Amino acid sequence: MQTFAAIDIGSNSCRLKIGRVVQHQLKILHEDREVTRLGGSVFETGLVSPESMAATLDALKRFYRATQLHGADKVRAVATAAMREARNARAFLAWVRDETGWDVEIISGLEEGRLIHRGIMNNEPGTAGRCLLIDVGGGSCEISLSEHKRIKETVSVPLGAVRLTEEFLHSDPPSKEDIARLKQFIARELGRAERRVKPVKVQIVIATSGTAAALSEASHLVEKQCSDKKENITPTQNVRKLTNKLTKMKNEERMNVQGVGPRRSEIIVAGSHVFAELLEGYALPGFRYSPMGLRDGILAQMLAEQDPRASAHQQFERDRWESVLETCHRYGIDPRQAEPVRQHAAQLFRDLDPVHKLPSEYLTWLETAAMLRDIGKFMNYQGYHRHAQYIIANSEIFGFTPTQRVITSAIARYLGKSRPEPTGRTMRQVPPEDHEHVRRAVVLLRLAVALNQDRASDVLRVKVRVYPKQVLLEIMPGRTGAELELWSLRKESAYFHEVFRRDLFVTLV
Repeated sequence: MQTFAAIDIGSNSCRLKIGRVVQHQLKILHEDREVTRLGGSVFETGLVSPESMAATLDALKRFYRATQLHGADKVRAVATAAMREARNARAFLAWVRDETGWDVEIISGLEEGRLIHRGIMNNEPGTAGRCLLIDVGGGSCEISLSEHKRIKETVSVPLGAVRLTEEFLHSDPPSKEDIARLKQFIARELGRAERRVKPVKVQIVIATSGTAAALSEASHLVEKQCSDKKENITPTQNVRKLTNKLTKMKNEERMNVQGVGPRRSEIIVAGSHVFAELLEGYALPGFRYSPMGLRDGILAQMLAEQDPRASAHQQFERDRWESVLETCHRYGIDPRQAEPVRQHAAQLFRDLDPVHKLPSEYLTWLETAAMLRDIGKFMNYQGYHRHAQYIIANSEIFGFTPTQRVITSAIARYLGKSRPEPTGRTMRQVPPEDHEHVRRAVVLLRLAVALNQDRASDVLRVKVRVYPKQVLLEIMPGRTGAELELWSLRKESAYFHEVFRRDLFVTLV
């Protein structure tokens, strides 16, 4: 049974969750959390302070010991808003790598929202309808609209509780002027968010993170009878009354409020104002708190990637492929024209498996590169392979980590005269252990492209025969023949031999 660990290095706290796969589902073995306030100095100076670094690293070392104790087979650590903005993020993450061996991913706000959505949808009941998800973290706020457990839209805005506290609240209790500026900033950012996420006919609002937990637990302070105990809903009017009450308190008073505590008390005013303004501005009745979040989404994705029989696998694959198709549309690619190349690339991947010996996940990277190979023409036809590499590596493609996007972009890059060289600009971004894999995948995609020379509908059929020292491609001509494809494939024979050390022969049958 495999064991996975998910680590969320947030702007306010670090969190760990470890789960073991039991009958294609995750059984949680261990959880841990430490408030490190990593974003406190970042949002003020643009740098992670030495004190925050040390506190975060101490927590991560404890997490590391827990992963060793529970025998985690795979660990995925992600960092969010603070690391997205810190100028010394790379130095800090290099320090983390030296101490733990983990390569921490800095994920975008949109990827953060997608993973939170996946964590909630996999674990929370009553989410089959139209749902609005709200996560107010330390550095950012992710707002997502979900329908039938599929994400429709997500947006990330700079409304984290730590960030807002550092930028706007300079006295204790905060002054009326500070609160007025805070509310004005929140309203502006929520107005921008509403242009993308329109909460029309929302059936349920689910909120995650520490601020939501505190507000949900502390709502007993204001009109208990307003709370819907059956659905565990915290009404908007309670949130507003509680927000006003907390705003007038000093920190010493806030830290004694049940559900708030000594560390949350420092940032609860800013976080509660975000919730109050959002719920009122969007005319929402209230929210239901969920303890699920980013870590659960990471674990769900790890399970989906590793276990094809898990219930999350098919949904994850659908979401990821829909994101690829959405990227096609965004950059003017007709998926119907790219589809034959994808089909041939997938066939060659399967039929030439004894030759290329690529890891199974490379089928996804290859198919994605086949669909997006012409994306660079959106910028400029000249040098479009270079433009394609840049767009793929830097675009938001849900379900792809930054490393996976880099690998996919490298496969799409080398379809012209250039070849993948270890010292080249593109290949320097690819992990060294994947260099040979990329070279082999590039050859497969070049063959798939050669099989489709401006064919609108007359797709060729190909049969692959593998011999100890050679590979034979038997092409069945379409209505318009296959001379151009035959010529294009034979041009690839020299590079095929260079990479695979086998002769490539192409014949018409």
